[in-house]
Amino acid sequence: MKLRVIIEQDESGYYVAEVPALPGCLSQGKTYEEAIANIKEAIEGWLEVMESKQPFDRNHLVEIAV
Repeated sequence: MKLRVIIEQDESGYYVAEVPALPGCLSQGKTYEEAIANIKEAIEGWLEVMESKQPFDRNHLVEIAV
């Protein structure tokens, strides 16, 4: 799965990462690399929570490229 991640440095020097396609999926890190590692973990957790709320049938997945 590929997701767009926006990473910006805030006024205190931390790197803040956000995934616009996943509402509320945010993380941060002291370094850019730490922010990347943390947002990967946040994405996995976000997907896990969403799937537990409403399981989906993988046989009905559709892939669309835009």
